[in-house]
Amino acid sequence: MDAKSNETSEVSALVHGIGRRARAAARVLALAAGDKKKAALLAAARAIREDTTKILAANAEDLAAARKNNATAAFLDRLALDEKRINAMAEGIETVATLPDPVGEVTAAWDRPNGLKIERVRTPLGVIAVVYESRPNVTADAGALAFKAGNAVILRGGSDSFHSSQAIHAAMTRGIAGAGLPEDSIQLVPTRDRAAVGLLLSGLDGLVDVVVPRGGKSLVGRVQAEAKVPVFAHLEGICHVYVNAPADLEMAKKIVLNAKMRRTGVCGAAETLLVDKKLAGSHLKPLVEMLIDAGCEVRGDEATCKADSRVVAASEQDWSTEYLDAIISVGVVDGIDDAVEHIARYGSHHTDSIVTDDREAAESFLNRVDSAIVLHNASTQFADGGEFGFGGEIGIATGRLHARGPVGAEQLTSFKYRIRGSGQTRPG
Repeated sequence: MDAKSNETSEVSALVHGIGRRARAAARVLALAAGDKKKAALLAAARAIREDTTKILAANAEDLAAARKNNATAAFLDRLALDEKRINAMAEGIETVATLPDPVGEVTAAWDRPNGLKIERVRTPLGVIAVVYESRPNVTADAGALAFKAGNAVILRGGSDSFHSSQAIHAAMTRGIAGAGLPEDSIQLVPTRDRAAVGLLLSGLDGLVDVVVPRGGKSLVGRVQAEAKVPVFAHLEGICHVYVNAPADLEMAKKIVLNAKMRRTGVCGAAETLLVDKKLAGSHLKPLVEMLIDAGCEVRGDEATCKADSRVVAASEQDWSTEYLDAIISVGVVDGIDDAVEHIARYGSHHTDSIVTDDREAAESFLNRVDSAIVLHNASTQFADGGEFGFGGEIGIATGRLHARGPVGAEQLTSFKYRIRGSGQTRPG
């Protein structure tokens, strides 16, 4: 066996071993009492706070390597941790811990004429594999949510966040083990070898039940193309803000600026601003000037270019581009029908918002735009499980099956039917 084949064999053995331990842990977690899972997550949150210095040191190592590789400012922002972000991670875990336990919840119950009593009850999915890139906080979010829903999780973080993810994972598992639940409930693949991703996507011979990718278009595209098990994912976050007449200008400015510039590298950041033709004379120029003055490059249609000489002419490709940077495409549309059509043509079914004082128009937008999250008079940056009260999210799902929008603990469950009888048999 040559060196490369031997290395591949070693990675396969490593990842399959992780899968087997995860399956064993999942069986224990599926039956764990809600109070015990809550105590374990609270202990994990305490451990993260206790290890803040270690986590920051690990993150500094990752940031230094990223800067050496000429990473963009947006990329560095996704990767960077500070005391505030670490505390937010711990708070997110605590929120998840205190949520109602979804496992065992009876979601429907009915009696049949033959006396059978049927109920539908939430159950864990089993073993979840999460493949992610530069965001180290995913280690905490995904681990906590999967655990809360009674699932074991296998985390394969990106090479760029390797040390940060290891430090966060070490703290979490210390807390969980100390509370008496399996340390293998949350496992981190301890190698940067890309072969590990392929193995997880294969399903590890039935050891993995679901795969969740968190990252850029190339990663998510690969997962969707290669996975042999179900996938919760969104390919892109091409999010829109549509300013519809009549609309308060100051409210529109506040929402648009936040939607684009609060954090440009998140999937809920607005990538396109659409302005109603009726507002082109009053709102377009102030909105464009505000964005440019805030350091955002504006790429616009003909009307937008006329509004400010600093606007760059938009190409056809711009309308379907997820910039994840301080860049936005801006266009004028002829009313709500035109706006909905534009979003249907160029959007990614992620998150879209309408800013308007017209409640009828707002309801039309909310009903007609086929996205996982639609908002009225609010920033697209609320596309986050924490903001939904989920404590965090394992991802934003834009598909139409099983889960859609922020995937929290409840969405990480399946269900089964429990039927109680009194000797019934089915007639021939």
